[in-house]
Amino acid sequence: MDYYDEYTGSGAITMDDFGDAADAQPEIPAYLRDVPAGRHTYGTLSYNRKSKCWIIRGEPCVTELAKRLFPGCDGRGRGVARFTAHRRVIGDLNWLMLRYPLEVKEGDRDRWEGALEEAREYAVRREQALSMPETATPPAESFSGELLPFQKQGLGFMLSTRRCLLADEMGLGKTVQALAFLATTAAYPAILVVPPHLIRNWQREVERFLSPDGRLRVHVIRGLTPYALPEADIYIIHYLLLRGWKEALPEQGFKTVIFDEMQELRRNGTGKYSAASLLSEACENCIGLSGTPIYNNGGEIWNVVNIIDFHFLGDWESFSREWCYGYNTAVVAKPELLGEHLRGEGLMLRRLKSDVLTELAPKRRLVQEIDWDDAVYRELMAPVARQLQLLRATDDPSRRAIIEDAISQTQRQATGIAKAPFVCAFVRALVEGGEKVLLMAHHHAVMDIYKRELKAFKPVFITGRETDRQKDEAAAAFMEGRTDLLCLSLRSASGLNLQRATCVVFGELDWSPAVHSQAEDRAHRIGQRDSLLCYYLVSPKGSDRDMQDALGLKVSQFVAIMGDATPSREDQFLQQSEARERIRQLVRRLESEESDSAE
Repeated sequence: MDYYDEYTGSGAITMDDFGDAADAQPEIPAYLRDVPAGRHTYGTLSYNRKSKCWIIRGEPCVTELAKRLFPGCDGRGRGVARFTAHRRVIGDLNWLMLRYPLEVKEGDRDRWEGALEEAREYAVRREQALSMPETATPPAESFSGELLPFQKQGLGFMLSTRRCLLADEMGLGKTVQALAFLATTAAYPAILVVPPHLIRNWQREVERFLSPDGRLRVHVIRGLTPYALPEADIYIIHYLLLRGWKEALPEQGFKTVIFDEMQELRRNGTGKYSAASLLSEACENCIGLSGTPIYNNGGEIWNVVNIIDFHFLGDWESFSREWCYGYNTAVVAKPELLGEHLRGEGLMLRRLKSDVLTELAPKRRLVQEIDWDDAVYRELMAPVARQLQLLRATDDPSRRAIIEDAISQTQRQATGIAKAPFVCAFVRALVEGGEKVLLMAHHHAVMDIYKRELKAFKPVFITGRETDRQKDEAAAAFMEGRTDLLCLSLRSASGLNLQRATCVVFGELDWSPAVHSQAEDRAHRIGQRDSLLCYYLVSPKGSDRDMQDALGLKVSQFVAIMGDATPSREDQFLQQSEARERIRQLVRRLESEESDSAE
């Protein structure tokens, strides 16, 4: 079933949308049927607009039962019971009214009927999704990409729910599914809330999938102090700025908010969390993306879910009492049951690589642009000015080649160091998500930054500085599960079998395609039954631009890099010649940039 026509219209499904196929659709649950008229009523039901809740004022037999049966029911006050105005809670209320009819106050009857109809529609969609997952295809005119079958199911899930957590394992394309949602709904203006190191990647992905012709306007919000935002279709802000924009963002009229790496909101009581809550409440659609859904620690998952759908899991006191080991404790007693509840109620969708392995290539490569520190780069590139002067002063080919190599090495190291903290932030998310990572780099100075920034994960290293014994111990520690992070030099990993790895991350690049393929093959060995994901993290400036061209890498694309086969001696010679020419181009560009800055 393709939901494109439905979701580019009014944005809501009615019961009529199921048409003549009603016999094949799940029936409306008994607890959502109409309450018979003309029976004795036990009190009144009214809506409080300020607190957005339904209030029962009635006989003690009703209010006392409500407080005992429904953990999320606010029990303050004798003869009064309050329910959050939530489509799931509406079902609870209607079930209670089937046994103890209530009189809906005159001014609230239309609101109640509307809420009940929405609850019925949701219940039918949820039951249908459980029995036969919906799929959807984004319109070709507004989406430049092709979704895999499981990604089409993810799109269908988001379209039918509109407030949900897409918790696919890392590497399954949560970003592209979220962008497909925007393309299908056209629910603009939208705001993307992302970690700082992923801002540039989201810009690229929006450009690639939604706006290759520049038809969509994108604005990146800068600074903690609010300013008049320019008109745009998509706004991007990182989590650290939310607190400064707490009051301003809900007033901007956003229709959709997408929270990437939503585990960033697992702790409440902060300005960031409060701002995210207000922003979500102001939007029609709220999509959370996280490859690390946290439900071993109940406090964290309750906080995340509360942003998406307020009081979906009841208030904190009732949640901790019923789901956790005790009142106001944070550890869930049965996390599997909670995960099943979130999925069954249609709030969370999670697929593992093992679930969709038949749809994935054995080895996948993704080029992803990340941020970098421009000030650090400029400082490290200062010596190049002197090297360029020496280059201009000589015509000797051998001497020129030596200087060109020195300039290239300086820029490669400057590039690696300038982006190293952002590489670490990316790898940190992978390891926290349960991935077993091989992190590849070239320079010792870059490896030293990795060692410092990723210390909490107890990484081991094979960089060429270790003895044979230390090298063997590092490989054994990774393969035996004593650490999930092994940092390797691009050219120091030959002969190792590291098939426990689920991800290979290239924090730095090499001129030779074969070097990358051989590094990947440390993990992609015979007998591996997983789909290996290889990330190429590239910076927007520095040597990465030239090296990407040499390797045939395009940002934000899965690529098949040349060099999967062992190169012949002739191929090696051609690669070396091409690398030499690329180095010359790099040097010529630096000379041109220096001349422009001098002018």
